[in-house]
Amino acid sequence: MTERRIRRVRHAVVPLLATGALLSGCAVLPGGSGSQGPVVVMTWAPQGTKATNMPGMVAMAQAFEKYVNDSGGLNGRKLKVLTCNERNDAVAVSNCVQQAANAHAVAVVGSYSEQGRAFTTALASSDIPYIGGYGITQDEYLSPLSYPVNGGLPALLAGSGEQLAAACRKVALVRPDSITGDQFPIFLDQGLKSGGHAPARDLLAKDDASEYSGVAAQAVGDDKAGNCVSAVLGDHTSTFLDSLRRLGDKKPAVRLSSVIGSVQQSLVNATGGANSPLEDTLVTDWYPPASDAKWAEMKSVVDKYAFSDDRIDVADPGVQTTWIAYTVFTQVIRAMDKGTAVTSSSVQRAFDRTTGLSTGGLTPDLGWTDTDLLNLPDHVRLNNAEVTYQVVTKGQLVQDRPGFVDMAPTLRTATAAG
Repeated sequence: MTERRIRRVRHAVVPLLATGALLSGCAVLPGGSGSQGPVVVMTWAPQGTKATNMPGMVAMAQAFEKYVNDSGGLNGRKLKVLTCNERNDAVAVSNCVQQAANAHAVAVVGSYSEQGRAFTTALASSDIPYIGGYGITQDEYLSPLSYPVNGGLPALLAGSGEQLAAACRKVALVRPDSITGDQFPIFLDQGLKSGGHAPARDLLAKDDASEYSGVAAQAVGDDKAGNCVSAVLGDHTSTFLDSLRRLGDKKPAVRLSSVIGSVQQSLVNATGGANSPLEDTLVTDWYPPASDAKWAEMKSVVDKYAFSDDRIDVADPGVQTTWIAYTVFTQVIRAMDKGTAVTSSSVQRAFDRTTGLSTGGLTPDLGWTDTDLLNLPDHVRLNNAEVTYQVVTKGQLVQDRPGFVDMAPTLRTATAAG
């Protein structure tokens, strides 16, 4: 059977519990298209590694599964969420793909992995789409099976560069000494350049170091007010802050900056709230701050289905990305023709025809048609390059500028130059 074209959706996301109009579709299991088995998806993320860990993403996926199934499932069928620890390892994430394939998963949803080449190759071999990945690797914006919901690290860094250009005389970037980290200066510097600013000093740091006193001293330099230090080290940004504090008896005069995922509300809270060294820090995000009312539905789901699960931080961008990815997935499945079997191939076709899909203001309206894709060199799948500018004020991340800021022109220049 054929699918009808997904209609443009301009209204806000309607909570599934409130509508009663739940998702439709059926999973193809070994029993064939008539099977009443669950619709199977997978979410993976690194856990227990020495680098960045994202346990909240799999926890959010599990909470979403309970939410949908408690509301009647997918038009009477259960949603089954498989989870996998990709361990920040190419072999492990390839094994995750194999588990998904063996279980006849129709998609991998809301996941994180820095092993982009490994998992996109494995997913292509199994013809499984990758929906709403975190956006940490370039490969996520190259694979035709990838359906991103944000602009990834490129948009964040380009946005951070433009934010810093207006606020700083000199900028030092502290970033991981890794293949992924090697991309950071390209996009940050292009953002700085678009704001008429000189490139940042590029300071490399070990991704799994236990202290950063040497690179912290280099970053601060002569510690003049008006200079800025951008620390983009994922989980290890807190370790960098500890090293920064140990440099002297007083708070450095330089202004701090980062992107969401390296600095978020939980880190501000853990380092002193209003008395945190992160006070007045500039932060670039993909989404509105966690305090925004647009996150109310996600928070209510977490309160009901994962209240005691301390893996979930509603201000964590990984958790937020997983929520958006599952919200998008369920809307697209619901819009498919009732008689269409939900398979990995039919899910791809449905996403390829989707445009103007609302996330309730958490992102701009999304789509993956040819007209939605920005077709940036080396990032041809990127469809949303918009970011938000935030600042830590009285211990809270708040919006520094209303609405979204479009980074597409800056990224187009950066990717063409790169």
